[in-house]
Amino acid sequence: MTERPETEDLNTPALLDKLSSDLRNLLQSRNIENPLMIGIHSGGAWIAKELHHKLNIQQPLGTLNISFYRDDFTRIGMHPQVEPSNLPFDVNDQHIVLVDDVLHTGRTIRAALNEIFDYGRPASVILAVLVERDCRELPISADVAATSIELKQNQHIKLNRNEDNHHLLTLSIEEGK
Repeated sequence: MTERPETEDLNTPALLDKLSSDLRNLLQSRNIENPLMIGIHSGGAWIAKELHHKLNIQQPLGTLNISFYRDDFTRIGMHPQVEPSNLPFDVNDQHIVLVDDVLHTGRTIRAALNEIFDYGRPASVILAVLVERDCRELPISADVAATSIELKQNQHIKLNRNEDNHHLLTLSIEEGK
């Protein structure tokens, strides 16, 4: 992992292109021709929408809101407007690409997997993330990550979407608690 990336290392369009290319190669190497794609609300759903288009996936795009599946919502609170998950397909025996913006502790991915398995039993799940960062709390790793970074304990990386142009995604490093 690289420590504290420079701004050019967070070039979101370039990272999306790399993630798309690496994911396409992984799917081909595993002979997966028609996967289902699920994005985790909200940043993962934004990334999934871009990947879904770039990979020309024919199945509809699914989204998960894992708020009720998190193991820490009593500590961090519940977002007042929780949007429901939308899986417009049967996950049983399907190859799924699960997409998130940032893999950090692993807790979001654990919650997402729990919810997916409540819908059925997929044949496989591939995890694709835009950014994989340090400080994992659970033994979860991405199958495909556009970049990996190390940040200081009080820093967070955040995916932002331009309200005027929903296709413009940017990454920023923020100081936090």
